[in-house]
Amino acid sequence: MIWLLELLAALAMYCGGYWYYCNGNIEYTACFAMACAIFCILFLRSVWSGRYVNMPMKRIDRLSGAAFEQYLIVQFRRLGYRVKTTEISHDYGADLIMKKRGEKIVVQAKRYERNIGISAVQEAVAAIAYYEADRAMVVTNRYFTKSARNLARQNDVELWGRDEIRKKFRIRGE
Repeated sequence: MIWLLELLAALAMYCGGYWYYCNGNIEYTACFAMACAIFCILFLRSVWSGRYVNMPMKRIDRLSGAAFEQYLIVQFRRLGYRVKTTEISHDYGADLIMKKRGEKIVVQAKRYERNIGISAVQEAVAAIAYYEADRAMVVTNRYFTKSARNLARQNDVELWGRDEIRKKFRIRGE
C-alpha cells in the first residue's frame, strides 16, 4: 500500500512542478522536479522489493545466490533490521551485516541445492571477529548437516534453515 502513496506523491510533485513551469517560476519547478524524482525512486524501490514479498519456496529455491541475498535483505528489513551487504569478493565470511537494538549481526547466506555443512558455520565464526559483530547467523533455503549444527552450537551461531525461514518470513506454499 505504501507504493500507492509514493506513486501519488510523485504524481502530485509532477503536477505541481508543471503548474509552476507554466507560470514561469523556474526555482519552484526545479524543487518539484527533484521531489518528483525522489518519490519515483522510492516507488520503484517499493515495487522492486515487493517482488520478494510472499514468494513461495519453489521460487526461492530457483534464485541465484545474489538474488537470495536481496531476498534476505527485504525480509530482514521487514523484521525491523537495518541491513547492508558486504563486498561480493573478500566478504570475510559475511554476506550481510545487520543491526537491531544496538546489536551487530553478521549473516552468511547460502542458497544451495544440497544441505549446508560446517564450512558455512566456520565462515560465520570468522566474520564475527573480522566485522566486530556480537553474533552470527547462517541462513539457507536448505537444511544443515549434523556436524554443522554441532559446530554452530559450540560457537553460538544461529542457524536458520528451510523450516525457520518458512516460519520467520511467513512463506506459504512449496
